[in-house]
Amino acid sequence: QVQLVESGGGMVQAGDSLRLSCAASGRPFSSYVMAWFRQAPGKEREYVAGIKWTAGSTNYADSVKGRFTISRDTAKNTVYLQMNSLNPEETAVYYCAARFSFGTVVSRWISPVDFESWGQGTQVSVSS
Repeated sequence: QVQLVESGGGMVQAGDSLRLSCAASGRPFSSYVMAWFRQAPGKEREYVAGIKWTAGSTNYADSVKGRFTISRDTAKNTVYLQMNSLNPEETAVYYCAARFSFGTVVSRWISPVDFESWGQGTQVSVSS
């Protein structure tokens, strides 16, 4: 059983930065892909970024490339999402997700249905 707990959300202004954290527990994550998704009111949950736990290989949605950075601290069992230059359209609940995967191709897993475990989400609100 995988448990994921997000933190770090809040209210910021357009152009500000925010770092989200996802504390993972429950089992070894060496063969896992971890990802961040977000869901705005009335919209579908969308992929933001993913990372292979062991290899550290990453993948990003086009909309966040160059502004967001996903990383992990294997000693702390924590995944991070550094978000820079936020804009109001990125107001959403941000979710951490995990799935088991032997491979290292992170870009293969970008749909919410691909992921087995989810956190409760953390709200990010960006004002103009």
